[in-house]
Amino acid sequence: MKPAPFAYTKARTLKEAVALLSKHKDDARLLAGGQSLIATLNMRLSAPELLIDINGIKGLDGIAKKGKFVEIGALARHAEVERSELIATHAPLIALAMPHIGHPAIRNRGTFGGSIAFADPAAELPACLLALGAEIDIAGPKGKRKVKAEAFFKGLFETALRPNEMLTAVRIPTADKNTRVGFAELARRHGDYAIVGLAASARANGKSLADIRLAYFGVGATPVRAKQSEAALAKGDVDAAVAALDLDPSDDVQATGAVKKHLAGVLLRRVAKQLMETRP
Repeated sequence: MKPAPFAYTKARTLKEAVALLSKHKDDARLLAGGQSLIATLNMRLSAPELLIDINGIKGLDGIAKKGKFVEIGALARHAEVERSELIATHAPLIALAMPHIGHPAIRNRGTFGGSIAFADPAAELPACLLALGAEIDIAGPKGKRKVKAEAFFKGLFETALRPNEMLTAVRIPTADKNTRVGFAELARRHGDYAIVGLAASARANGKSLADIRLAYFGVGATPVRAKQSEAALAKGDVDAAVAALDLDPSDDVQATGAVKKHLAGVLLRRVAKQLMETRP
């Protein structure tokens, strides 16, 4: 199929992009990497009247350490994030997840911010941000605001972004010597969307773990925290953590809900082992 007719414009500044969004609202879509958008256009799942190309906006593609945070610009390509030594050192969970995102051609063009804004429930990065307690920077006609990852993902492909706003950057707390992270997913083929995936972070507390955050993807309309399992894992009981999995995945074309929940337990055992071993 081919997309429905649409107009195209290229925004040169953040202010210009926001003004266009404010004018056209739900009739406009932002074009960054286009790896998800072009597919939805071709299948006519999306039919905007206007595409706003934001690739010419300067300053939205950086990766930098700023104080106690790593800031990743919305236009940073997946491949750039994957190769970044700064990410490997200060945001190791992101480094673990990047090779699982699509295939090399997709990572070369796709953007970090685009993946977050699209909010596919089977995507890796939204779950990583939830596991890390990240913040999302948003720009709109009234200026800039920050939203915690917990409040950003609202529903199936739904986020806290308003029609006249755009995501500009993501800020992730930097890892230190006590940071522990884990990541695993199960997919039919490497690079495909996961049947089930798990991103996790914790802090070493002697021989135990504290501040555990288990964020599953592929099991709901948004990334899902398994809070009962977090509490059990903090006591060092992996079996109890698996038994306590508070997930209720629905059946889909990949697997039944029962199979997904079983696989979630399998991943929890793998990731729990990583949390005990991982060093930043």
